[in-house]
Amino acid sequence: MSRLYLDHAATTPMTDAARAALAQGCAAWANPSSPHAEGRAAKRLLEDARSAIARALGWSHEILFTSGASESLSIALTRSMAERRFVGAIDHDAVLRAAPDAVVMPVGPDGVLRLPDLSGPRAVVTVQWANSETGVRQPIAELAEAIHAAGHILLVDAAQMPAGADRAVIDHADLVALSAHKRGGPPGIGALLVRNLAVLAPTGGQERGYRPGTENMPGVVGYAAALAEPEPDHTALRAYCDDAIRRSGGIVVADASRRHPAIASYHMPGKPSAAQLIQFDLAHISVSAGSACASGSLKPSHVLSALGWSEEAGREVVRVSFGRSTTREHVDRFVTAWRAIARGTRVA
Repeated sequence: MSRLYLDHAATTPMTDAARAALAQGCAAWANPSSPHAEGRAAKRLLEDARSAIARALGWSHEILFTSGASESLSIALTRSMAERRFVGAIDHDAVLRAAPDAVVMPVGPDGVLRLPDLSGPRAVVTVQWANSETGVRQPIAELAEAIHAAGHILLVDAAQMPAGADRAVIDHADLVALSAHKRGGPPGIGALLVRNLAVLAPTGGQERGYRPGTENMPGVVGYAAALAEPEPDHTALRAYCDDAIRRSGGIVVADASRRHPAIASYHMPGKPSAAQLIQFDLAHISVSAGSACASGSLKPSHVLSALGWSEEAGREVVRVSFGRSTTREHVDRFVTAWRAIARGTRVA
């Protein structure tokens, strides 16, 4: 039986176009910072890819390439010209690590941010476009209005956002963190979109002086190729899966909230997620535990805790996330396995 991969929110396989572009970039092996002909050719590939990524995203300001969304978030949080940091209680661990002394903003049971009193010195305020565990999306335009009215900088963690999926991010965010490997690009490359470089303290010798080291030109070229390929809208497919899980006795996390079209978490009462993962894996289906989405381990999920879930219930949640190739037949196969595990019978 072939493997069924339903963990695209963790990482998505590279597209064929991205692989071909990555190989092209590797063939142009020179350092883009070198002044000779080989270096200039590599630099031209890098800058052409930067322009292509800007067009794909609809971004007309600066793009700084990084090793991924985690580094982008770290740069934004540690080098922004602001006195304070505000982070969400459900933010990715990369955010919480980069700003350990930040003001933590709560969320309601729906997973939506509840902004605290924003008065005071200038701050960087971090907002997720969509949570990587629950898929809950934040109202970017509404939050941006309040954050900017208070004179603060809006940083959007858009690692899970398909290119062009939310014009509000492009229109309102001051800083945007992105990841290539969530979008069919190579691992080890990401970007920080910057509306105004004056909000960041520069350091390093590359990327306009905001990052040290040598540019990952092959990764950037592969990222540009991946973004050029359209992504399907899985809203209807996720709704189909949600309905099947409900009818099977499961609980859809943040069911009533606006959610990512391809991410959902499901609670199977009485069945620990660690045991579920083993049984899904034996059935040749790759899914993720709720906590593993943000922490990389099976420790209790701080996201579900922030939504008011008990630790016991939070340990009974798994996440599925769809990719370009996911079909209804794949969802049916997942649901069939889910029902067997819930009943305590062998997965066929």
